[in-house]
Amino acid sequence: MSMKQTIHDAMKEAMRAKDKARLGAIRLMQAEFKRIEVDERIEIDDARVLAVLDKMVKQRRDSINQYESAGRQELADIEIAEIAVIQDFLPAALSDEEIAEMIAAAIDQTGASSMADMGKVMGIIKPQIQGRADAGAVSGLIKAALTS
Repeated sequence: MSMKQTIHDAMKEAMRAKDKARLGAIRLMQAEFKRIEVDERIEIDDARVLAVLDKMVKQRRDSINQYESAGRQELADIEIAEIAVIQDFLPAALSDEEIAEMIAAAIDQTGASSMADMGKVMGIIKPQIQGRADAGAVSGLIKAALTS
């Protein structure tokens, strides 16, 4: 079953359970999928679903930081709840050891030796970490590996 179908089924379950918070977050995900499909005239696949969900989590983390700095904890709590629902559909997060192994393998594969090769390494790693790790944090780890 595709991720999109899994999310659709979860929406039905949330409706039956009358879980308004979960239902709202799932509807936000489905609206984003529909927007992309209409704008680009495509049927999104699982890889694109992962990318969309990853982007939604990142947007909500940014919103949480802004709300908390503005003293609006009630709005931050809503975003935190939405992240929890979105993460239910993302694959399990990678451990630090797994990320380090991926970076080492990508550096070996590309023969990267300096910061000029950062794009090559990131190009190999990004599809592997999609939805499973924060690309910004992984980028920092790659920089540290290439400068040492």
